[in-house]
Amino acid sequence: MITVIGIIVGFLILMLLVVAHEFGHFIAAKRNGVEVEEFGIGFPPRAKAWVKNPEYIKWRAVKKSGKSVGDKPKKWLKLPKSEWGKPQKTLIFSLNWLPIGGFCSMKGESDSDERPHSFGAASLWAKTKILFAGVAMNWLAAFIILTGLAATGMPTFMDNQFTIASDAHITPATVTVGKVIENSPAEHAGLKTGDQFIKVGDETVVTVDDIFNFNDAHAGETVTYLMRVDGEDKPYEISLNNKDQEYVLGVYLDQSSLPTTRYTWSAPIIGAVSTIQLTGETYRGLGTMVGSLFSGITKQFSGDEAVKQEGKEQIGTAGDSVSGPVGIIGVLFPASIQSGPTTLAFLAAIISISLACMNVLPIPALDGGRFVLIALFRLRGKKLKKEIEEKIVSRTFIFLLILIAFVTILDIIKFF
Repeated sequence: MITVIGIIVGFLILMLLVVAHEFGHFIAAKRNGVEVEEFGIGFPPRAKAWVKNPEYIKWRAVKKSGKSVGDKPKKWLKLPKSEWGKPQKTLIFSLNWLPIGGFCSMKGESDSDERPHSFGAASLWAKTKILFAGVAMNWLAAFIILTGLAATGMPTFMDNQFTIASDAHITPATVTVGKVIENSPAEHAGLKTGDQFIKVGDETVVTVDDIFNFNDAHAGETVTYLMRVDGEDKPYEISLNNKDQEYVLGVYLDQSSLPTTRYTWSAPIIGAVSTIQLTGETYRGLGTMVGSLFSGITKQFSGDEAVKQEGKEQIGTAGDSVSGPVGIIGVLFPASIQSGPTTLAFLAAIISISLACMNVLPIPALDGGRFVLIALFRLRGKKLKKEIEEKIVSRTFIFLLILIAFVTILDIIKFF
């Protein structure tokens, strides 16, 4: 049941993040005089559609001019199915059956289109703003999510994570006894399932690693654990086993939550810097993955078997670091649902940043690539013909689809 809920939540979050991206294009297009023909949530086939009422547009124009107006007409009119295949004079808003994103369809999206109010007729600066507005919306969405987490409890996600110590309120993770091993030091001392670790020696417990490290450092000694039992803190003196024995303490640990830090006035600052840090980590991870992949492939041409094996390991590492639709929706989201709302929100922020980072890349089928393509032809003083643009973008898109399919197959193999 958790898996099903996780998949549904995953589809909804991914759709909202893509819709936010497309809404960025929509806002920028409208502000720069480019006509938007349709804004859709989900992908076709179409389920329902509405068209902006021409009478409302006229009414609003008269009102802005300061003249007297009559009753306010409806802003949106339902578009009957018989009209779905016909071009409309005003904006169409549609809901579609496939919950895998959204789209913003602009008039004349080819760079060579010269019709008034088309994307092609817009200036290079206007096109730049329109293309990168979607990326900006994804970064903005991540900033909002991370600011909310900073106000309610930000998880620790990296060693050099930015913090403002004067405004930081740390909530340690809840580490409890999952199971007590028979005839172990823990059983002899009276520890039971559900007892919570508060301190080991003089150190406050934050994660399970704190307990592992403490036990390793004090193996063979008699130490004190402060435990919370039925709401009361109680010390236990326990004589630990030596390191050469099967276990030192003799318990399975359960960390049911992550250590978090809550901020007040500085939450927006933490949200902004965390967005920048996660963006840097995303590009760093992408660079490492690509480097490992190309290095691994290159080593396959070596005559040395040891070098070939090292290359295979690098390719495997690169493959393990990539997750496609099945991995994200079928594995990550169900796991996040089990871990709680903080983990789920943090995952949404990471995905939003990943969408922004990917769309900036100079790949023609993506926003950054389209900008590079348009700018390159402008610098050369040549016109980017519609046929050339469509050929480059479509071929790159096919390559991306093949890549997504390949990663999806790897996800399915890993899943089963």
